[in-house]
Amino acid sequence: MLGKPEAELLPGGHLIVWSVEDGRNLFNTAFYGKPLGNPKPKEDFEEPLVLDLIEATYLLEIKKLRIRSKGKTVTLPRLKATARSLFAGFDERYAVYRDLRERGLIVTPGLKYGCDFAVYEHGPGIDHAPYVVQVASEGDDMGSTEIVKAGRLASTVRKAFILAVPAETGVRYMEFRWWKA
Repeated sequence: MLGKPEAELLPGGHLIVWSVEDGRNLFNTAFYGKPLGNPKPKEDFEEPLVLDLIEATYLLEIKKLRIRSKGKTVTLPRLKATARSLFAGFDERYAVYRDLRERGLIVTPGLKYGCDFAVYEHGPGIDHAPYVVQVASEGDDMGSTEIVKAGRLASTVRKAFILAVPAETGVRYMEFRWWKA
């Protein structure tokens, strides 16, 4: 690996790190991305690494990744504009992702849990994600039905449900705990 890893931005917002060595480095050091078509990767995977827009934006912002599209360098403003055009609520989700990463946590997409993120203290395959995080905007209404659904799902998969609300002063986190009476 010479210099920073490089990802290619493809149509639809998909990002691929074609260098297996670079992909392994990103995945093995901080669990960024997923090897293409490999749901349970080991350290020595042989596939290119797929990054989502939020991960790639963070890596570009902290200067740990270069991104190219059609042979041209992709800047942070351009990547954010692309992400906003493809991903509703990108700015709010990105603010939460960045805050969690800066706290030293491992953040992965939470789609399989029906939320925005699954959050690990050490990483997938090392520990189980103790938290699932749903991002909301200030002023969003979250009714009791949504809270109960989220809580039931989180308790079913044995995770704490966290509601994250980014604001100008930082991200506020609210943990919902469930107990049996």
